[in-house]
Amino acid sequence: MSDPKDTAAVRQFTVRADDDGVRLDRWFKRHLPQIGFATVNRWARTGQIRVDGKRADPADRLTTGQVLRVPPGGDAPETKARTRKPLTEAQIALADSMVITQDRAAIVLNKPPGLATQGGSGTYEHVDGLLDAFAPDGPRPRLVHRLDKDTSGVLLIARTPGAAAFFSKRFSGRTARKIYWALITGVPSIEDGLIELPLAKQPGTGGEKMMVDESEHGQPARTRYRVIDRAGNRACWVELQPLTGRTHQLRVHMAAIGHPIVGDGKYGGPEAFLSGSISRKMHLHARRLIIEHPDGAPLDVVAELPEHFAASMEQLGFDEADGADLPEAPRLPEREARKLAAKAHAKQYRKERRGERKGGERKSGDRRARTGGSGIADAPPKKRGPTKGKGSPKPASKPAGKPLAAKAPARARRPAGTKAAPRPGKR
Repeated sequence: MSDPKDTAAVRQFTVRADDDGVRLDRWFKRHLPQIGFATVNRWARTGQIRVDGKRADPADRLTTGQVLRVPPGGDAPETKARTRKPLTEAQIALADSMVITQDRAAIVLNKPPGLATQGGSGTYEHVDGLLDAFAPDGPRPRLVHRLDKDTSGVLLIARTPGAAAFFSKRFSGRTARKIYWALITGVPSIEDGLIELPLAKQPGTGGEKMMVDESEHGQPARTRYRVIDRAGNRACWVELQPLTGRTHQLRVHMAAIGHPIVGDGKYGGPEAFLSGSISRKMHLHARRLIIEHPDGAPLDVVAELPEHFAASMEQLGFDEADGADLPEAPRLPEREARKLAAKAHAKQYRKERRGERKGGERKSGDRRARTGGSGIADAPPKKRGPTKGKGSPKPASKPAGKPLAAKAPARARRPAGTKAAPRPGKR
């Protein structure tokens, strides 16, 4: 393979396994970002880009082992390449201290509480800024998911663009299993339950805070929880499994059922803090991650508790070993997962259709449209029951000899949005 820095000569690159299946234009964006999309299109149109000696189109997908010919020209890499800010010895040491395990495709970190995943307004120290420590000369590792600043635990980093695409697909497809531990105030009336409450950004907070929104604007959100142990009625230790991936989902859901996560003043207010010597830091920890790996064998990683969480567990009389004895919670059934995805797609489609019609016409798909003219858009026709008169069907008679069923006893009141979780093996 020729030197990619020599833009005055024809260059040849062999497609690596990490780039198998990627589009040609995406390959350029990954490896030669200094060459613009218009230039790639022009080279392809004039036959100057060749794959295994044949003309190629920007939309063609590459295969491992193919040889890509790139003509001379394009901006020099030094003119547009991102310059890496050198890390201090302390930053390198911090990055190394977080590593749980690493291989050719992934680096798994145990993120400490208080360290942001990415930078933002006024945030200068974050995990993303430390990733150069793992590849001083090669491709820069990439984040594939995130944790809140005050949440600790397993954070997966992809070493290469190909690995990032692989892991991202597993997260978006909900095949990755994330298991959290948390301490919450009080004890839920249902100790093994499922919370189904849609979430949306809270207006006026700039997207910094979420809320339960059961209107059409809320995005579906599901959380499986179960109590592992309890400290009387004061607090309990729970295992949480997010079945969807909304922002702050676990925090909002637990606060919504009246049992906020200990230390989460943002959503729980004063009720989220325990008296005594229990730390006021957030007690939410990404304990375990199970995800497919590009090499085939699944990646199953556990992160140790941070110091303040472990101290609170000890003070409340909880034993970490009890968490390992629980059976794994059943995964979201495939049929329900498809139904949830279809519902979200339909909602997004309705939102995109709004505003398309002009001239004062009623907005398509708007469930809140006024009932003038033909009524609500896309409303399904109402089913008509049997009518009196000639030719109307007679109501079915009740079977003779069978007593009427006794009325079921009233159930104990449960928090809104929760229901008992399905037993393993049942849907």
